[in-house]
Amino acid sequence: MQDKADKRHVWILGLLACLALGLAVLLRDHLSFEALSENRAMLVAYTERHAGLAVLLFIFCYTVIVALSLPGATVATLTGGFLFGTFPGVLYNMSGAVLGASILFLAARWGLGDWLAGKIDASEGRIHKIKRGIDENQWSMLLLIRFLPVVPFFVANLLPALFGVPFSRFVISTALGIIPGALVYTSVGAGLGIVFETGETPNLGIIFEPHILFPLLGLCLLALLPILWKAWRERKEAT
Repeated sequence: MQDKADKRHVWILGLLACLALGLAVLLRDHLSFEALSENRAMLVAYTERHAGLAVLLFIFCYTVIVALSLPGATVATLTGGFLFGTFPGVLYNMSGAVLGASILFLAARWGLGDWLAGKIDASEGRIHKIKRGIDENQWSMLLLIRFLPVVPFFVANLLPALFGVPFSRFVISTALGIIPGALVYTSVGAGLGIVFETGETPNLGIIFEPHILFPLLGLCLLALLPILWKAWRERKEAT
């Protein structure tokens, strides 16, 4: 019975993946900076007329984009800053990101996570050692994959589900870990008015500029400190 349930979960996840792929193809021209530029006047006017509803719709759309891993999260973050300013725009962006990430995490956990985690626990070898390392340093690892700008957001959502991370720990680490990136891109979005007027495009690589990247790497080092301290103590006790 359990095997049949697992297979049913896999089929449903497969259908959801096909849906996500179809939406990605259909909406690719609408989830772009060009589409935001073309529709900015309409979006601003709607937000001014229906402020509360605009916030709810924005968070809902952001949640769907993240939950289905559609290629438009960065544009959505810029839109949040453009429509609502750096603050409270960053709160709306983070709300949509955390909700979407949580849905994706739960879907992956429901479909394969528990089964895969059990298989890894029962196995031996390198994969089992990696999982054991993650289990022993979950907070540090969860924050590290959020702080590192080279780790895709959907990967950081899926891996914890597949490695058996508790849901509450995932949500807290996600909310804390996305703060730096959310602030950076929301602030970029808040300045899009000037960018639109000059006909330019925003600098989406700003997160890799030294004044942004070095503080992020500093946060990564802070996340690694507990792991390094633990490794040092174990090595000292062994000698």
